[in-house]
This record gives sequence, structure tokens and C-alpha cells, in this order.
Amino acid sequence: MTLMPRMRWLMVAILSGATLLCASDKKDKPKPAGAQQIDSGSFGVFVKGQRVVTETFNVQQENGVSDVKSRLQENTGTAHSEQHSELQMTGSGELIHYEWSDGAGSLVVTPNNEFLLEKITSSAGAKAAEQPFLMPNTSAILDNNFFIHRQVLVWRYLATNCQTQNGMLKCQQGVVEFGVLVPQDRTSVRVRMELVGREKVMIRGTERELLRLNLKGEAFSWALWIDDKDQFKLMRVLVADDNTEVVRD
Repeated sequence: MTLMPRMRWLMVAILSGATLLCASDKKDKPKPAGAQQIDSGSFGVFVKGQRVVTETFNVQQENGVSDVKSRLQENTGTAHSEQHSELQMTGSGELIHYEWSDGAGSLVVTPNNEFLLEKITSSAGAKAAEQPFLMPNTSAILDNNFFIHRQVLVWRYLATNCQTQNGMLKCQQGVVEFGVLVPQDRTSVRVRMELVGREKVMIRGTERELLRLNLKGEAFSWALWIDDKDQFKLMRVLVADDNTEVVRD
């Protein structure tokens, strides 16, 4: 399969909300039947080589809505703590609903008159505090610790800034900026993403040739590797400053 059908599939599955366009004859497009599984699996988060967190995720699409669910489970010591998140977007990338909880506190982000409103509950039974953000509802959610959110951002970057030419992936030159909301920090930031190119990296002891992208902000610099032969799935993240590596299981 060439890159063009994959890119068309990607744009449809995550941003357009329509049926898959991998078939060459658009008149024969299949009709959606219930929820479509886009991606599922887990990431291992390693600090100085030791696994400290496992993120289990599931991405589905149904009736033009993309639903991204994730669970974080800490693996340090004998105690286990969990975080849960769910992100829902329309086919055009507009936020419908985002929620996060850790068993004690919780938060919810929803559109409010074309902007965003976050409601934070510090503990069970507590009154929710509200914080508005003057950001469009197409802003990306990039919450703390959820690496599946980084994959969704990569998909958005590829779908809106890249195309294929003679079977090669070509992206807009230079960095592309995104406005993102970090709900747990109650803040909005600008991040920059850029396609670097193909690199050979080790994934669980096996050398793989993957596409590298750089994701940078005011206080961080991450390297991300995706598999263009498997629906542009995120395979590895390196946060060198924090001695942290994230690998898809």
C-alpha cells in the first residue's frame, strides 16, 4: 500500500468523520457499521531504564465522533494508583468533551460559546471551580502523562500539513505551531512540531526504520517516532532531559 491511501485513511478516521477512503472507487465506499477500532494497545514509560507507568489506550470512531480513552497505572513499589481520561472530538477536530480523574479529583473540559471551559473538582463532594480559556474548540488536548494524546496530535499534523509526492511523504517545511490545552495544569501553551525524516531506532531489541518528528514547547523537547507502514502509530518517545523513554508494547 502506498502512502497516499494511508494518509487518506488517517484523515478520515481522525479528522473527517467520514467512511474509509482506501478504496479507489468512491462509489463503492463501505457504510459504517457501529464503532470502528482505530487503534488500541499500551505504552510502557521507562525512567532510567525502569518501567514506572503503563498507559493502556483505545481509539474508536462511531457516527463521526472519535473517542480516545486512556488509563495510566503506576508500577512503582507495591501501591498502584490510576488515572483515567476520555477525549471526544468531531470529525473536523472540534472538541466535544474531555474528562480526567484519578480517583480523588476530576476535571471536565467542554466548548462554551466557541471557546473552552474547564471545571475542576478537587475532591468528592466538592464544588467545581470553573476556568475559561479563550481558545477555539479546535484546540488540541495535550494533558499530562497521556502519550496517546501525542499520537493524536501527530495524526492531526500529518493530516493537515502533509501530502504524498511520487510515493514520498512531503510535509510543510519548517515547524508547525499548535495551540494546546493542558487541563491538569489549567494552562494553554503553544507547541511546535516538525517532521525530521527516517531514522533507524531500536524498539524492544529490534532495529526499526521509522519516521521521526520533534515536538517542542517553551520548557520541553521530545523526539517521537511513528510507523508509516502501520497507520502512523506512535512507537517510541524520547525525553532526553528527563531520562525518560516511552515504547509501545
